[in-house]
Amino acid sequence: MFELYPWVKALHVMSIIAWMAGLLYLPRLFVYHCGVAPGSEASETFKVMERRLLRGIMNPAMIAAYLFGITMIAINPALMQEGWLHAKILFVLLLTGIHMMSARWRRDFEAGRNRHSQRYYRVMNEVPAVLMAGIVIFVIVRPF
Repeated sequence: MFELYPWVKALHVMSIIAWMAGLLYLPRLFVYHCGVAPGSEASETFKVMERRLLRGIMNPAMIAAYLFGITMIAINPALMQEGWLHAKILFVLLLTGIHMMSARWRRDFEAGRNRHSQRYYRVMNEVPAVLMAGIVIFVIVRPF
């Protein structure tokens, strides 16, 4: 089973890349969506783009990232003894929280109930990037 580990790891990285692309792009769509009139043609276009990004790319990529990550731990359970992995898992859980918040914000836009400003979404657009930087440092540098 250990000979499959590099393949599972590669699939995990590809899944993370797709998930992060969505986590970085969806809040940017929300920034633009705030700038158009509710019910306008542009608003309806943003709703379609946001829904397709979340359901077609982000959700499947997140699920795949989790499955491949769990598979790597199942193949090599000694990883759970590493402090860096615990920190990484915490940051992944925070990314999952951002994902879930983004799904809620998308539903709010869909229903015409957006409660946040462009500035709010600009700030929230940076959170996944900061978490990703932490994850990369934990995995590559392994500071603990």
